[in-house]
Amino acid sequence: MAIGFIANTASVLSLSIGKQHPEIIGKDINDSDGHNHHGITILPVPVLKGTAPLLHHLREQVRPYEHQVTVVDLIDTTRTTQTYMEYSKQMLSTPTEQLIFCGMALYGPKKLVNKFTGNLGLLR
Repeated sequence: MAIGFIANTASVLSLSIGKQHPEIIGKDINDSDGHNHHGITILPVPVLKGTAPLLHHLREQVRPYEHQVTVVDLIDTTRTTQTYMEYSKQMLSTPTEQLIFCGMALYGPKKLVNKFTGNLGLLR
């Protein structure tokens, strides 16, 4: 997968998790000259690697835990659709077993998130 697509996927997933959990963004801070800097995440955000089939399997494994873990996933139609409306239509018309995942973000209790991601290596 191209590095630009990986970076875009990580950005989209991060923005979506941030929307769902604004409490993970720190307060704005000033530098020594008094210039304001907007808050950034107060948590580490590891970017892990995995294949599309592995992500599909992971997505199904985490489904029963969605009351405890926020899951944001991204399917490959983002590469071919031009608008969110097109993306929505494609998602709606594609059977779940045919979805091809290109990324996923999980947020929740560390122990539970590690249960699903502990065997994934860091993207380097």
